[in-house]
Amino acid sequence: HVQLVESGGGSVEAGGSLRLSCQGSGVTFNRYCLGWFRRAPGKEREGIAGLDTLGRTTYADSVKGRFTVSRDSAEGTMYLHMTDLEPEDSAMYYCAGDPRRKTDESWHDGFWWMFWGQGTQVTVS
Repeated sequence: HVQLVESGGGSVEAGGSLRLSCQGSGVTFNRYCLGWFRRAPGKEREGIAGLDTLGRTTYADSVKGRFTVSRDSAEGTMYLHMTDLEPEDSAMYYCAGDPRRKTDESWHDGFWWMFWGQGTQVTVS
């Protein structure tokens, strides 16, 4: 039984930083593609960061250069380090995992991800 649990969300002023965590159970992290998604009120879900089984990363243009995704496979945890936060980054953030390879097109599409966390709220003012 795969379970993903996010934590680390909160309220922060513009320009500030946060680190989100995604704790996994029932999953071997270095055998799964991992991703971070977010959904703001009234907007579609957006894939913002991905990490494949070889440790390669990919980012949406909206967060490139400000957000960094990483994992600690021994701890079964994925992180999203967010810096220079903007009000437009306010959203519910979700982590996702999937054992299948991702293409440049599929990594950011939630349809192709099998497991999801419950989300953690980030508010930037």
